[in-house]
Amino acid sequence: MRLENRTAIITGGANGIGRATARRFAAEGARVAVWDMDDEAGLALEHEIGPEHLLYTPVDVSDPDAVEAAAKQAHATWGKIDILINNAGILRDAQFIKVKDGEVLSRMTLKQFDEVINVNLRGIFITTRAIAPYMIRQGYGRIISTSSIVGLYGNFGQTNYVAAKAGIIGLTRVWARELGRFNITANVVAPGFIETDMVGQMPPKVLEMMVQRTPLKRLGKPEEIASVFLFLASDDASFINGAVLCADGGTVVGT
Repeated sequence: MRLENRTAIITGGANGIGRATARRFAAEGARVAVWDMDDEAGLALEHEIGPEHLLYTPVDVSDPDAVEAAAKQAHATWGKIDILINNAGILRDAQFIKVKDGEVLSRMTLKQFDEVINVNLRGIFITTRAIAPYMIRQGYGRIISTSSIVGLYGNFGQTNYVAAKAGIIGLTRVWARELGRFNITANVVAPGFIETDMVGQMPPKVLEMMVQRTPLKRLGKPEEIASVFLFLASDDASFINGAVLCADGGTVVGT
């Protein structure tokens, strides 16, 4: 019960890593607000955990008004907001410039770039901006954002995604400096290749390549990333601030 009497908001909490984290936090005693755009999965999770421990709210993190309203609702429901897990994200993969036989075939579109930046980076800015004042007033907070190991070393076909994930690390280091005096820590988790529905839709050859690039020779499980979030959200990590914790099976080391 490491999160007993704590309240947490988890964006992108209806599926994958976010879902595993919501389950783990609730099991550890937290009251959890899950923000997502997948109503079916979100409501199913609320029914599974029980509305006294977990509430699902449909929230587009790129919409400032929706985020502010949901933050106000969460605070009114539970009287405080202790933990923010910035986990919402999308993919719009494409080569920056695709060339064949010396001819340019395509370029990443502005729409593809903007959609990913709006959710994966701007959305974290909007959400943290809405939640931080509650934490400041209560003199306590844990802000934990999901980056990726590709934000550290890049990845083919992911100019937009990598830019967002690298930006998250920069934002977090600023917040660690600015908010630390209010007893608020800000940290980043950088997962490697994890067994999620999105990853499971990739071609078998790509999945095998991911496994081979990981020294542990397997994909990670969402529950393993949830354990990292739990550690950083708990009092065990009270002096960790501005850190980037890779949970990647050693992929960065092996790159």
